[in-house]
Amino acid sequence: MDAREHLLQAAIKVYSTSGVRGATTKRIAQEAGVNEVTLFRHFGSKEALLHDALALSARALFESGLPAEPADPATELLVFARSHYNALWEHRELIRVAMGEFADHPESTHVACEASARFDRELKSYLARLKTIGLASGEWEPDAAASMLLGTLFSDVMGRDCMPQCYAFSQDAAVGHYLSLFLRAIGVEAGVLRAVR
Repeated sequence: MDAREHLLQAAIKVYSTSGVRGATTKRIAQEAGVNEVTLFRHFGSKEALLHDALALSARALFESGLPAEPADPATELLVFARSHYNALWEHRELIRVAMGEFADHPESTHVACEASARFDRELKSYLARLKTIGLASGEWEPDAAASMLLGTLFSDVMGRDCMPQCYAFSQDAAVGHYLSLFLRAIGVEAGVLRAVR
């Protein structure tokens, strides 16, 4: 790993614990094992470094999991939902810091949450296709359905370690429980739901 990569990784680590204000160039450089001159030579400013580090982190979180042509909604959505849940869980401290700093640093929050925005766009598109080809039925809007599922996953990740008493089921079982309810809500046939369990 070269100095640039070390700086990007160090910036994420320091930002995740200290936010924009606490992520000083000195602390980031020390964490990366380089001097501040090297940091400025590669990025020019702390803001540019944090932007690039958060963008890199967001790109690493996002793995497309939904096919262009839906065929097996229960399995496809289960893979997608687990991937999103795991990505959120792995980066929950960074997300909490970014959201806590939204009023003062909205640009950092937007960059840090780009992966979730991409999951949202992909899910909305997939659900619209699912409805169009008749693999789901009923009166529901893809945008609202996507928000419901992603919001549920987000709420679990952000609340599970803070309020464990609210979660009687394990993390391993959580996504399956949520997805089973979600599939019923969007009118996926009952026989398909067995794949979730």
